[in-house]
Amino acid sequence: MANIFEPFIQDKGFVILDGALATELEARGANLNHSLWSAKLLTENPALIKQVHLDYLLAGADVITTASYQASFDGFEKNGYTTQQAIGLMRLSVQLAFEAREEAVKLLSPKNKPVVAASVGPYGAALADGSEYVGNYGVSIEFLKNFHRERMKVLIETGADVLAFETIPCLDEAIALKEVFAEFNNLPAWISFSCKNETQISSGELFSEAIKAINDADNIIAVGVNCTSPEFIESLVNIGSKSTDKLIIVYPNKGEVYDPESKIWLPKNNNHKHFVDDAKKWYQCGAKLIGGCCRTNPEDIKQLNHLHL
Repeated sequence: MANIFEPFIQDKGFVILDGALATELEARGANLNHSLWSAKLLTENPALIKQVHLDYLLAGADVITTASYQASFDGFEKNGYTTQQAIGLMRLSVQLAFEAREEAVKLLSPKNKPVVAASVGPYGAALADGSEYVGNYGVSIEFLKNFHRERMKVLIETGADVLAFETIPCLDEAIALKEVFAEFNNLPAWISFSCKNETQISSGELFSEAIKAINDADNIIAVGVNCTSPEFIESLVNIGSKSTDKLIIVYPNKGEVYDPESKIWLPKNNNHKHFVDDAKKWYQCGAKLIGGCCRTNPEDIKQLNHLHL
């Protein structure tokens, strides 16, 4: 499968991802204390989602990721939406990214057209209880396959450039995603895990084993880590580089800890205020796609343009 990221890597050595969507929306006044999280704004304020996408592109991002992370049929149904309304909102999440890209291309005339990644959050995101940072769902792989299949199909049919399987906390869900995605052969994807420390994904399983489980999936072209503390990233990139020939992707959070009950991020003593200070080390260890997750913003992404690699 052709690698859509290769032109960016050839141009500057790595791919600049965007930063946080939901926490950036909150920073701009949105109230996302809700089970749909950023997907809540697909009905309330889609223009704000589009503006954040555009601001990341203007900051130099090569990739923007849609507001579909917490968009699931189960989640929408619990909030009173019909199946057709849910499909429409998932499609809208990608359309907003397309529109932002069109505006950015007119303003910037970039050498390479930015990539739109359709976000596919984990089953835990639909539970809206922080399970994506634990991963012990107590459900079967077959259950997870059925959960992901229909919305994966909807997002693929939007024409998004790549699917982003994000914040995956356990081996079973990675296997489920790989097996379902194999049913669709016309699109690449990346898969990124949430990790609890330097060697383990959130469930406690080894990151190296998680990578090995998806190594045989040709249409998954990148693997790595997101929404994980920056202090663990260098070790995880080293493990990834030794475990796979796929591209390594990293987009950590700011080093804070998420409290699922209060739905806020709490500081840590070793909180990395500027995660990009470490981006050069991640690149040197083998990361080729670098960006930010929760609490990062366009200013952080702008700094990645000035890395001297």
